[in-house]
Amino acid sequence: MVEHYPGFNAPGNEQWLTRYYFSRAIFSLIWVALAFSVGRQSTAGAAILLIVYPAWDALANFVDLSRNGGTAANRTQAINVAMSAIATLAVFPALKTGMHAVLTVFGIWAILSGALQLGTAVRRWKHVSAQWVMILSGAQSALAGLFFIAQSHASTPPVIVKIAGYAAIGALYFLISAIWLQVRRMRRST
Repeated sequence: MVEHYPGFNAPGNEQWLTRYYFSRAIFSLIWVALAFSVGRQSTAGAAILLIVYPAWDALANFVDLSRNGGTAANRTQAINVAMSAIATLAVFPALKTGMHAVLTVFGIWAILSGALQLGTAVRRWKHVSAQWVMILSGAQSALAGLFFIAQSHASTPPVIVKIAGYAAIGALYFLISAIWLQVRRMRRST
């Protein structure tokens, strides 16, 4: 027998998570394409993309927690919404300071949001499949954050390229999760 947490309906939420994971993957892939095209050619374009990325994460987590029982049932996601919103705001002064500061902001945010994503996935583990992928994604995000901080003063590729690589890997995790859930649902229906 599967335990349920408030606001969770396994079949309905698996369908929702499938769509949610697909939308996260698609957004990230579009963002990556823009980062490698517009972001590499235009400083203003890169700045906008660097602001949009954590803002999108805040919005996406808010929508997901709202669909799955609200703030009380999803504390890790609620904290993630707040952390992503703070990261969005922190990018503004970091842009004025320099790209090393932007990479540091993204590093701290990646560590915190990765740990919170991992916590959300562990909580959902008993109720919905494909969470092993989200656990890996959260752990990888935290490790990437440490790498961002360590590399914040190195003279390597532009910051937008580093973050685009991180976003591309995140898109892959969301895509694998969405496909996993879709295949599982198709197998159950046959």
